[in-house]
Amino acid sequence: MNKYNANHIRRVILDMAYSGATVHIGCAFSIVELLAVLYRKHLQVDPANPAISTRDYMVLSKGHGVMAQYACLHELGWLTDDDIKRYFKDGTRLKGLADAHVPGVEATTGSLGHGLSVAAGLALAAKLNKTEQTCYALVGDGELNEGAIWEAALFAAHFKLDNLVVIIDKNGFQAMGTTDDVIALGNIEEKFRAFGFDAVTIDGHDETAIDAAYSSMKAARNGRPKAIVATSVKGKGVSFMEHNNIWHYTRLTPETYAAAITELGYTA
Repeated sequence: MNKYNANHIRRVILDMAYSGATVHIGCAFSIVELLAVLYRKHLQVDPANPAISTRDYMVLSKGHGVMAQYACLHELGWLTDDDIKRYFKDGTRLKGLADAHVPGVEATTGSLGHGLSVAAGLALAAKLNKTEQTCYALVGDGELNEGAIWEAALFAAHFKLDNLVVIIDKNGFQAMGTTDDVIALGNIEEKFRAFGFDAVTIDGHDETAIDAAYSSMKAARNGRPKAIVATSVKGKGVSFMEHNNIWHYTRLTPETYAAAITELGYTA
């Protein structure tokens, strides 16, 4: 099996969600390919030392999608099989939102809108230290409702943080409905361009397009921060979860777990 295989990552997410009797499956599924390509090829880390000072940073501002990141950290070897089995259970170190106490998780997030500010600060520090580090921040489209996102965007452009790559998971939903119904976002790519970013819109499940976007953005050290608007499907990979916002907060039953695992090509 290829490292960071998307179907395998989704299988691990389902196992965590079922074992922990917890939620946020759909919003983890929409970012699987974005994280898989990042960890497979672009995020520069030392597998033997998660805290090495020269590492690239990955800030999951969309902290409720953390099961997808945990699955990648498991592939990397920083989380054990036991960690995965004990997700969301008493005494576990893997909580339902991103937690900086976990190796490879750079910020405690879940209170939406703050992760991008953390990422911008890390990117500025790297600039001041004259390193070649890249800082990636993954935010949800619903998270763009938060004013702190746009304050961070202004900050990033002002300090010419061309080592900052913001990845927007544009799945069209947030907890209480569609983004168009809650607060319409308009053209997200144009908004980031207006804030001084290089920006591009891609298919958030096309690994070739994702790879190309990461490569081109990292190479363009031109004084402009970067934004990749990734159009995605909430619940991607399991037909009864796709575009179905009930899976933001719905827990798996034995029947739905078995059905989802089967769709991914595995045996429950």
